[in-house]
Amino acid sequence: MKFIFMGTPEFSVPILERLHKLGKVALVVSQEDKRKGRGKKFTKTPVKVKAEELGLEVYQPHDVNSEESIERLREVEAGIIVVVAYGQILKREILDLPKKYIVNVHASLLPELRGAAPINRAIMEGKEKTGVSLMRVEEGLDSGAVSAVKEIDIKDMNAGELEDKLSLMGADLLEEFIREVEEDKVNFTPQDEGKKTYADKILKDDLLLNFNDKSKNLVNKIRGLSPHYGAKFSYEDKLYKIFAAEEIENSSDKKVGTIIKSDKELIIKTLDGAISVKEIQAPGKRAMRIDDFLRGNKFEENYVIGGK
Repeated sequence: MKFIFMGTPEFSVPILERLHKLGKVALVVSQEDKRKGRGKKFTKTPVKVKAEELGLEVYQPHDVNSEESIERLREVEAGIIVVVAYGQILKREILDLPKKYIVNVHASLLPELRGAAPINRAIMEGKEKTGVSLMRVEEGLDSGAVSAVKEIDIKDMNAGELEDKLSLMGADLLEEFIREVEEDKVNFTPQDEGKKTYADKILKDDLLLNFNDKSKNLVNKIRGLSPHYGAKFSYEDKLYKIFAAEEIENSSDKKVGTIIKSDKELIIKTLDGAISVKEIQAPGKRAMRIDDFLRGNKFEENYVIGGK
């Protein structure tokens, strides 16, 4: 069976690898390379890196819905197009191209958490479970009928750890779907529109911590933004990032946001207790364990960190 694969970030890579083992990936479509880092050098997308490693042809249109791009995809005459976190909305002309199906591996239990950031939002919202869904792509946002889902307990994972597990689960889900296609046993079930929720893109304001919140919510936010973003707080006009923290009991009557302790550990007052910071990053520096960080850096106890 001939495939087109459309994907961009690291989450898509294991699924591309699996598809490559299942049949002929005639074309890999990825977003354009972007300038990153201090040197602003062009950096290949993770999917492009893997595709080149596998010897696959890569196509990176600025606008995948342009006439030129659609004609390029049409030339492949693919049986199935697989979309995994590609990053552009597809027009009807592309949806009609494959001989059999165009499907998407989405990192949530649809119809929950449609949209750009389902992994981050699942943790930030304190959900106990999430998963991956394989759906038929249509013109609506992640609204297509679902073929199958796989579920996982989130436990104490951060977004990076959960992403790794969901990506492998997505590869398994896709393999099962391809087998069903070959056996002519595919079945799609429409989503329940009454249960839909959305996982909005992570924006700048989402990164800021407001300590006038419960400890559990703050820890969930920190986990949900780790390791790709980092939850931020301001101390003496400098923004620090927290990548890991724990809830702790604290009956202090000090103001919310007060640094209660900063010797060997960093403890910050919250609405209903406190959090103990475990991993932190200073501006322009690498992330460090808090005990290592505090050997060479100082936070003033009783300093009150402002809210969001």
